[in-house]
Amino acid sequence: MKIRLVLADDHRMFREVLRLSLSTNPELEVVAEAGTGGEALECVSRDKPDVLVLDIALPDGSGISFIQEAKRRHPQLRIVILSGYAEKVFVDEALKAGANAYVVKSAGTEELHKAIQAITLGQVYLSPEVVNVSVRCQDKTGENSLPPSSVLGPREKEVLSLLAKGLRANEVASHLGIATATVEVHKRNLKKKLGLSSPAELTRYAIREGLQSISN
Repeated sequence: MKIRLVLADDHRMFREVLRLSLSTNPELEVVAEAGTGGEALECVSRDKPDVLVLDIALPDGSGISFIQEAKRRHPQLRIVILSGYAEKVFVDEALKAGANAYVVKSAGTEELHKAIQAITLGQVYLSPEVVNVSVRCQDKTGENSLPPSSVLGPREKEVLSLLAKGLRANEVASHLGIATATVEVHKRNLKKKLGLSSPAELTRYAIREGLQSISN
């Protein structure tokens, strides 16, 4: 009997390439695709797959919250996180939420095949790159100690959400109808409150907290 899969990633071309690659394995069958977390939950309820392959960054919320909801509705479902992020904080949050495997997108599809096979046997699978990062971070403090998003004000969350989408300060200002200088003040306050120093760190935090989808 084939292992039935649902693919959830907001990039259609990536899903198409992934589906084509997975189809070369006679033991796997992709039964549905989704571009958002909400669509993924609908597909899982409708198609009853064995495995959900889920991106951790989705346009309608954090993949972490969708892992939790999918597991709540379908406890037997196996979940592979397929992500561009290898940082320990994302791996820890995903596993804590109920993911069974974490594979980085920089890995080959053969590794994804291995992950799917492993979790259907009741095992946990982590990409070698993820394992190496976890080992390096084992004795260090880092993003696991970051404060929750509840420490941020509504405007700060809006600014962070737009920055996480790749907008520049002047574009954020135009979107929110505020001065660019005000956006820069919010950026400084965000970095100070969260103990972060770079745009990449702010983006990762926004994804982890599910803030990248709160602004229209």
